[in-house]
Amino acid sequence: MNVTGSTASARRDVQVIGLVGVAHATSHFFHLLLVPLFPWLKQAFGLSYAELGLLMSVFFVVSGAGQALAGFVVDRIGGWRVLLAGLAMLALAAFGFALSGSYATMMLFAGIAGLGNSVFHPADFTILNRRVSAQRIAHAFSAHGVLGTLGWACAPIFLAGIAALAGWRAAMAGAGLLALAVLVLVLLARGLLDGEAGRPEPARAAVRGHALAFLRLPGVWMCFAFFFITSLSLGGIQSFASSALAELYGLPVALALSAISVYMIAQGAGMITGGFVAARTTHHERVIAFAFAAAGTLCVLIGSGQVPGTLTFVLLGLVGFGAGIAGPSRDLLVRAASPRGATGRVYGVVYSGLDVGMSLAPLMFGAMMDSHHPGWVFIAIGLFQTLALFTALGLGGSADKARAQPA
Repeated sequence: MNVTGSTASARRDVQVIGLVGVAHATSHFFHLLLVPLFPWLKQAFGLSYAELGLLMSVFFVVSGAGQALAGFVVDRIGGWRVLLAGLAMLALAAFGFALSGSYATMMLFAGIAGLGNSVFHPADFTILNRRVSAQRIAHAFSAHGVLGTLGWACAPIFLAGIAALAGWRAAMAGAGLLALAVLVLVLLARGLLDGEAGRPEPARAAVRGHALAFLRLPGVWMCFAFFFITSLSLGGIQSFASSALAELYGLPVALALSAISVYMIAQGAGMITGGFVAARTTHHERVIAFAFAAAGTLCVLIGSGQVPGTLTFVLLGLVGFGAGIAGPSRDLLVRAASPRGATGRVYGVVYSGLDVGMSLAPLMFGAMMDSHHPGWVFIAIGLFQTLALFTALGLGGSADKARAQPA
């Protein structure tokens, strides 16, 4: 390829990565659509924290079930159309929340938001795999993860800021307008995001038999187990790590809350680094194993309660950095284990493990906090990361077998 063609290819890849990443950030933004507004919703509807938590459970349960199904639709009609539908449902849910007058209505729109969220992973990864050059795919997965983390980081500031100034309904409406803006952006980018790229697929076996035949592949279920286990650790960090730090080390609540921001920032930096690491190796399972071994050890150290309180911020940042480094390698392992023609279905099924884990983690870690064992929160997070290490090694073996099969 000449210099001009190479430059045009790089520019196209960057545009595709940016557009898909913005859509992914919107998905993660909506993960936290309700949580920052809990104080306002509690007062407006007279709800308990258990009832508020149930709204989040509905979101993730519907998202998990819908994600597995969305993969089949993506393989049939393409990722771009399904991505548009997901963004439209997120916008509808946000405007519905803004107009809700009862808890039952809120529950309905939590389900619609979960359904909208369910499409992003199968649609995003199908588009990236089809439209981004092989030499930049690791960086594409890295950017995808980083922008998702930014969506998490922006949601509390955006929503709580508007709610404090104009009320929670205005904050919900603002989120709806945000989803609509991204919808228009993706709609106008059909030429970049829709269809096949015409680039050669990596050496993977094609799926044979009926539409569910890919479920017979051990690698698919190894991926599901990996995502389920890692989401338990992530859910523990997002839901109760700050409360556990405050209780275990006697830190002020506001200071403990900032530790989660440290984790998220470090995770984003790790994802950027992980993209370069993943681009230079084919042994992605080793990258994941090393990163999670280090992160798990540090989590157990935090849970021991034997380190200076201020040092916990450094250690939690290193935990986030390790989890971030593993991200691009994780997605490349899923790609390698996916048979040709079933990319959307595989990503849909395996990423549903993420939603299942996220729906269970608050219940499990909340029970530890209710039992006044804050150290157990970090010890359990570390143990889950260690378990994920072993599933990653098994997944690497499945991916090697998939590459060895004739296409």
